Amino acid sequence: MTGVAALPGTATLAEIGEQAVIATLTAGLPPAADVLVGPGDDGAVLEVAGPLVTSLDVLVENVHFKLGWSDPADIGRKAVAVNVADLEAMGARATAVVLGFSAPPHLQLRFVRELTAGLHAECAAAGVSLVGGDVTRSRDLTLSVTVLGGLEGRPPVLRSGARPGDVVALRGRTGWAAAGLAVLSRGFRSPRAVVEAQRVPQVPYGEGAAAAQAGATAMVDVSDGLLADLGHVASASGVVVDLRRDAFEVPEPLQAVSAATGADPYDLLLTGGEDHALAATFAAGAVPEGWRVVGEVRAVGPDAGAGVLVDGRTWPAAAGFDHFGAAR
Repeated sequence: MTGVAALPGTATLAEIGEQAVIATLTAGLPPAADVLVGPGDDGAVLEVAGPLVTSLDVLVENVHFKLGWSDPADIGRKAVAVNVADLEAMGARATAVVLGFSAPPHLQLRFVRELTAGLHAECAAAGVSLVGGDVTRSRDLTLSVTVLGGLEGRPPVLRSGARPGDVVALRGRTGWAAAGLAVLSRGFRSPRAVVEAQRVPQVPYGEGAAAAQAGATAMVDVSDGLLADLGHVASASGVVVDLRRDAFEVPEPLQAVSAATGADPYDLLLTGGEDHALAATFAAGAVPEGWRVVGEVRAVGPDAGAGVLVDGRTWPAAAGFDHFGAAR
């Protein structure tokens, strides 16, 4: 390990080799109580009580991040945050992540060191342990993260449990990362708050479990846009989700971006992705503190199927992001 620390940051991955890359990514990891065997063997060993919840996300250079926009530490933090958000949406407590790291041979060691610092920082914020993974060469920098966790005796909160009469509530913010993308795409770096939101999401850690304890009937991680992701809830539950536009205030940074770009600020709030807020449905009166009620759940009518409305109408813009181009 001392030898790895002494390697110059300008050394490339091709020059230092696979084992030095692994040692860099795993250096200084604090052991957690539920990690019996961490990095270094063919598999990690965790102490698991009850059902295991898992999810996976892949972050690809020039799709989920750009090296000219994000620092290496930002990329490491984002890789952890977007994955843990999925377990939050199940009402679970994430405990461990496994990392697949693919990079071009010319990448410098100092980049990996900074990315590792971001990985470790977000793991600490989310309360998870990096327990292992794999490294390989590739044309583009790619991080594949699998997250593992448990339900602590609770049933999972699914997308299919929303019921007519429930209210819809939001924890976290929406529109900020989309505003940051609009700014960065035009070559600007301000407002700084939205640029930072695009680089690293602010996941409301612990709120998924709080929602589950409060009796959330359905929940989803807002990754592709609030309308798009609540559309999954509506479809799985066979209901109509009707949001109130007046429940959404436009914060000053989004006002500034909208004025500069001509974008509708409510398009940012309702269809912008990558903030990783949590949206859930609750019985009336059961919404936890800190969650904001933004709409209601209704039964489908005779002339329309399940879906998401805003003030009783279909939103005129695309509902959110789709990796293969179709609006949803």
